Amino acid sequence: MKVILFGASGMVGQGVLRACLEDAGVTEVLAVVRRPLGRTVPKLREIVHSDFADLTPLADDLAGADACFYCLGVSAAGRSAAAYETVTYTYTLAAADVVAAGNPDLTFVYVSGEGTDSTERGRSAWARVKGRTENALLAMDMHAYAFRPGWIQPVHGETSGTRWYRVMYRLTSWLYPVVRRVVPRYVTSTEQVGRAMLATTRLDGAEPRILRTVDINRLAA
Repeated sequence: MKVILFGASGMVGQGVLRACLEDAGVTEVLAVVRRPLGRTVPKLREIVHSDFADLTPLADDLAGADACFYCLGVSAAGRSAAAYETVTYTYTLAAADVVAAGNPDLTFVYVSGEGTDSTERGRSAWARVKGRTENALLAMDMHAYAFRPGWIQPVHGETSGTRWYRVMYRLTSWLYPVVRRVVPRYVTSTEQVGRAMLATTRLDGAEPRILRTVDINRLAA
């Protein structure tokens, strides 16, 4: 199985990459990155690309994939509405347009988030943009799924590229086992997200296409 991975340098992407590399059914992981990951693994291939709004130059490399796991994303904090929409909506749809072209059997998994607004009419701007992105992907001719995790705990040394996220995780890591016991329906891990993404490639269509934390954890198991 050929997997395309976006966002491999981020915390979630690192966990997904690890799951893919450990899965015997994955024969190739093609990571589209801005900067080299600095890893040498036989079934990992990297493509360094700067313009994520235009991936057409990579069309030949991205063709024929079995799955695309889209983990690229940013926080809305400290960004203008236009900048957040560019990364969240424009980049995601640009990737989907290329990888799904002529490939209706492709499984495309988009990492969204708890609180995303499918109506696109709520008060939260970030939730509306996420909802619009989900809706556009789910309308495309491919097997699309939107993951809406709550608290994602890094469990194998994964780190966020955002400094204040790294600080937050260091300060709150001790809470993880407590929160997992008290509100398990909102808590998952980088390992479970990765395993659940791989599981979507084996679904028979019976699953909902918007998957929340409890669904992610069930698929991972």
